[in-house]
Amino acid sequence: MNATPRNPATLNGRPDFEAIAAWIRPGSTVLDLGCGDGSLLAYLAEKVQVTGYGIEISDSNVLACVRNGVNVIQSDLDRGLAGFDAGSFDYVILSQTLQAMRNTEAIVQEMLRVGREGIVTFPNFGHWESRMQNLLGRMPVSDSLPYQWYDTPNIHLCTVKDFKAFCTTHAVRITDSLVLHRGRPVSILPNLLGSLAVFRFERAS
Repeated sequence: MNATPRNPATLNGRPDFEAIAAWIRPGSTVLDLGCGDGSLLAYLAEKVQVTGYGIEISDSNVLACVRNGVNVIQSDLDRGLAGFDAGSFDYVILSQTLQAMRNTEAIVQEMLRVGREGIVTFPNFGHWESRMQNLLGRMPVSDSLPYQWYDTPNIHLCTVKDFKAFCTTHAVRITDSLVLHRGRPVSILPNLLGSLAVFRFERAS
């Protein structure tokens, strides 16, 4: 396993960026799913000299990618990655988009078909603040889950434990993981005290 980054930095409010960069070999090829405005790909290109593409459905985000000099393809991830051959990329990344996918199983399998390794990040629904808000009878709202129940794009919220169990039952081997809260690594009771999870994985042999 690669060393855990010591002080994950927040870039545009995204403390997972440095964690992801620490796991990627310099000069690798990357496919960033749900890439938004292309900030992650631009960051990885600067830090570890990756090349690759982003996939994004939003018109405004596609235009932002173009302005940021990021190669982007406009497509709906829920339709899969049929346009890419197996093993086309070294890494396929799904950063804070996993919880918004309609078919989680399909997209993870597609990530491991198209890429040699996958990296996902997602808000941890098991964080104590989320649990407390549930106990008080409200849907959680926090820095990592900033939406109200009526306007959220998140349809498949999960916890750190949930994702580990998913990998076990879907022939996915976790090779690295990091749980953060406010940009800092959480090593004690991560499913309770961490608000953002970062996982690196590959197909189990």
